[in-house]
Amino acid sequence: METGAPRAGGTAGQVTVGLEISQWKYLPVEGDDPQMHAILSVRVDGTGGGASAGPLLAQVLAVDCSSSMTWPPDKLHAAQQAAVAAIRMLPDGTPFAVVRGDDRATMVYPDTPGMARADARRRAEAERAVLRLVASGGTCIGAWLDLSRRLLAEQDAPIGHVLLLTDGKNQHDERMPLTQVLETCAGGFVCDAWGIGDGWDAHELLRITSSLHGSASSVHDEADLPAEYERLMARLLTKTMPELAVSVTPMGGAAVRYLKQVFPTEVELVAEPAEDGTDATSFLTRAWGDETRRYQLCLSADPTGHPRGVDLQLAVVSVGVPGGEVTLPPPQACVVHWTDNPALSRHTDAQVEHFAQHQRLGEAVAAAADAHRRGERDLAEHQLGRAAQLAQAMGADEQLARLARLVEITDARAGQVRLRPEVTAVDFQHLITASSHSTYGPVSGADASGSAGAGATGGTAGATVSCPACQRKVLVTSRFCTFCRHPFEERP
Repeated sequence: METGAPRAGGTAGQVTVGLEISQWKYLPVEGDDPQMHAILSVRVDGTGGGASAGPLLAQVLAVDCSSSMTWPPDKLHAAQQAAVAAIRMLPDGTPFAVVRGDDRATMVYPDTPGMARADARRRAEAERAVLRLVASGGTCIGAWLDLSRRLLAEQDAPIGHVLLLTDGKNQHDERMPLTQVLETCAGGFVCDAWGIGDGWDAHELLRITSSLHGSASSVHDEADLPAEYERLMARLLTKTMPELAVSVTPMGGAAVRYLKQVFPTEVELVAEPAEDGTDATSFLTRAWGDETRRYQLCLSADPTGHPRGVDLQLAVVSVGVPGGEVTLPPPQACVVHWTDNPALSRHTDAQVEHFAQHQRLGEAVAAAADAHRRGERDLAEHQLGRAAQLAQAMGADEQLARLARLVEITDARAGQVRLRPEVTAVDFQHLITASSHSTYGPVSGADASGSAGAGATGGTAGATVSCPACQRKVLVTSRFCTFCRHPFEERP
């Protein structure tokens, strides 16, 4: 039923971008290949719908219609209802298309080349076309993305988005290799991908979404998919800033290793030389609303020829937004303090450690899935115990709850779990996908009273506490020290 979607565009407002750097500045003078790691927190406020002369979003819905979608019957029905839910939310004027995916990619709606412009009549026509979908054939996800790319390339909407659903693995990759397609699509649009049923591959979805600045998710119950699509579309329609560039200018003796998004999901960022001919390296991020994202910066550093015992500028970080009236923050310095005191250089920034723990948690889950696939239940149980231990340490209660679907947790702090006998392969795929969504680590660099901690830069909120045993800074959400394992009597 047509519910009446609002027109695309919105009200002008003052957009403000914030930038903070959290790091532990001390590095040892002696050591092989010294590296500085820092967490950049980028916050955008005031997007508020954004004024636009035309639609902000161009949307492609790619629906898996391979033969595996025929069983159970509820699976295709849920996919159809989810697509219909998304279509009903499209604002008037939004370019959109529905792509049927099997071992090829074909247009479901519109039935003419190019994309349709949403209005009441076209939304109703698209709904009817979606409800006529039948399942047959294999799976070639590269073909679906390539057709989506060609459709979106013809549009002038600043944010192109693909919502992809699949229930299976990319069986026919030889027809259109996914690796090549992702390289071609990079920078062209954002893709969010969903797994449904019991035959999809979480690593494949994460490979797609990490390359295309999106997120991977899944549903245990097919009936939940329409509501999930509605929530995703509601978030998507708040995105009004198409691009934001993060630029890093290293000083002498330093070089940029990488910058990657670590919150809310992990996204690969491609380094590009600055257009102004400077030594800066630029990283383009896409599709912003009012939100905070966090990035891990890795710099190589060389102490040769630099003084010890003083703060030195290692790199300068800045952000920029192409076009539009945006209030930008001043550039922020990433500093280094070369020292021969191991009591200083052995520490790690609490934010950096938090996301390192999260990465190790994801690795433990992936290792458990591999062990379970090989029939090594004891090893799978051990790896899930490690994951539970990490989740407990980080205070990641949602992740502990997800783990509890696969294991009985007898002592999370000690990593003691028992694998449930009814666990299947797809349960691990759900867990891998869920583990790609990181927990929100508060801005580090300050102790619980709000005063800056030694060696920390850029922190402004009370986000860390000192471990009474080793004196290192840990996040306030931690249940015990992530460095020395000292337990806290109460959660800080």
